[in-house]
Amino acid sequence: MSVPLYRAKADLLRMLGHPVRIRVLELLQAGPMAVRDLLARTEVESSTLSQRLAALHRSGIVISAREGSTVVYAVAGSEVGELLRAARRILTELLTVPQEDGVVAP
Repeated sequence: MSVPLYRAKADLLRMLGHPVRIRVLELLQAGPMAVRDLLARTEVESSTLSQRLAALHRSGIVISAREGSTVVYAVAGSEVGELLRAARRILTELLTVPQEDGVVAP
């Protein structure tokens, strides 16, 4: 039995729903990065980053490759970057456009 598209979308958005995962994906937009570089840029514990990378890898959003003793991660496709850019546009609009009730979002 196949999963309805709306459920698959919800699963994807739920999986992306962690600040560290989003930060990792933002960093990987510039290109592949070694785990040590991701650790330095995210400023989280090694175990936390490992868990978040594993979730992204299991979902197929990121791929990994071993280069000697270093593991390098990269985004699996360009669509992830487009999704992040769309989220930025949506949030920018929500934060700058007056809401229907006349109240500007904080």
